[in-house]
Amino acid sequence: MDKLKRALSGNDQCDEESGIITQTDVDFMVMDQTTLSWSTRIKGFAICFIVGILCSFLGSFALFLHKGLTVFAVFYTIGNIISLASTCFLMGPFNQFKKMFAPTRVIATILVFISIAITLFAALHLKNAGLALLFIIIQSLAMTWYSLSYIPYARDAVKKTLETCIT
Repeated sequence: MDKLKRALSGNDQCDEESGIITQTDVDFMVMDQTTLSWSTRIKGFAICFIVGILCSFLGSFALFLHKGLTVFAVFYTIGNIISLASTCFLMGPFNQFKKMFAPTRVIATILVFISIAITLFAALHLKNAGLALLFIIIQSLAMTWYSLSYIPYARDAVKKTLETCIT
């Protein structure tokens, strides 16, 4: 549990390419810079993450109840934003922002934000259900690619698997 706390608080630095976690003296413990206890952080993360998933499911139910693809796109996107924001409880907002824009995942982060924006634009402004659905698919792929960036060698494994399937 202590290793998890150190990794999530930014006290450990992960070499994304090798998967080796090393201790750094430069980073300060986020836990020392906030007033939230570790159990409060876990509870905040869990509640926020569950609310995000519920929003995504509500959008899915709206789709099945024939309320429209626009409602689905909005709820699905809000659910992804809330789920993404839930990790701020674990690492703290500054450390989360720093990790999101690390050189190994900056492109994935930008793709996630762009896909969220264009999904909402297509659903709310253009009111184009087909385009919103296309952007939801792109958003899901971008979120998956972003999430894989936190697992050492995961993106390389996916690339090799796709190369094997294609050739």
